[in-house]
Amino acid sequence: MNEFSQIKTFVALVESGSISKAAEKMDVAVSAVSRRLKELESSLGVQLIQRTTRKMHLTEVGERFYQRCGKLLDDFEEAKQEASNAATSLSGTLKIATPLSFGVAHLSPAIAAFMHLHPEVKIDLDMSDRRVDLVEEGIDLAIRIGTLEDSSLMARKLALVRHVVCASPEFLTQYGTPNKPEDLARMPALCYGNLSQPDIWYFRDQENNTGSIKVPLRMRSTNGDALVEAAVAGLGILCEPSFIVHGAVKRGVLTPVLTDYQWYAMNIYAVYPHTKHVPARVRAFIDFLASYFGDEPYWEQFLEKGTVN
Repeated sequence: MNEFSQIKTFVALVESGSISKAAEKMDVAVSAVSRRLKELESSLGVQLIQRTTRKMHLTEVGERFYQRCGKLLDDFEEAKQEASNAATSLSGTLKIATPLSFGVAHLSPAIAAFMHLHPEVKIDLDMSDRRVDLVEEGIDLAIRIGTLEDSSLMARKLALVRHVVCASPEFLTQYGTPNKPEDLARMPALCYGNLSQPDIWYFRDQENNTGSIKVPLRMRSTNGDALVEAAVAGLGILCEPSFIVHGAVKRGVLTPVLTDYQWYAMNIYAVYPHTKHVPARVRAFIDFLASYFGDEPYWEQFLEKGTVN
């Protein structure tokens, strides 16, 4: 426990900003704080803190050591909580990152339901379509849609994402209803800008043959909701995930077409950093999401069975 007390003292010293405040926080003598820091630096063979008569500054090594020690103490506190069966009353801050459209329409209600079940859990939510670095930004959990690229992360599939080609009734009256993917080549299209080739739409037919079609790009956006609004206004045809277009389709302002084809193939994942100890609140939230969305998420239920595979 000697090394552990040295680490606790070091962290308290960094967070308090002075030896006297750290001593007061830990309820020990000032000399004990100084001694423990000296012993820790001696055992490590490095200087962690540069001390002057007025201020203290972490060295570069000290800064890295502090980040790791802070995580160590957090894990220790959570391990104690779990050991005392406190997992039924989760606590702490859960930092989550999610794509904007999915976060607003679908993850936010799920988070609210989870927080009602666990009132001691605090949420720090980042909603944007940028790709966050979980480790660098200290994110506990991110929602990823599509192909997973970072193999260093752990992942759990939450739901299948089906894409729907759709357009407004007025647009289809003007351009005609497409009967095969090749018909899209003559229709102005609204394309999602975060794809590597926004104007190339991929499909699979009922015989499992794959193909692609290049569409005339009229509008590109990195936000799916903006594309839905443009489609409702009759500006083009759209190929978007069902969780984005389902509301407009249910209202009758967008009409699905080419439903005998499967467009793209994506899943929704919960991803989190690979660590020996995954916090209980992260595990509980992932389990909750898997149950909340289920095998067939509620946004899929507006589609007629058997039309979009």
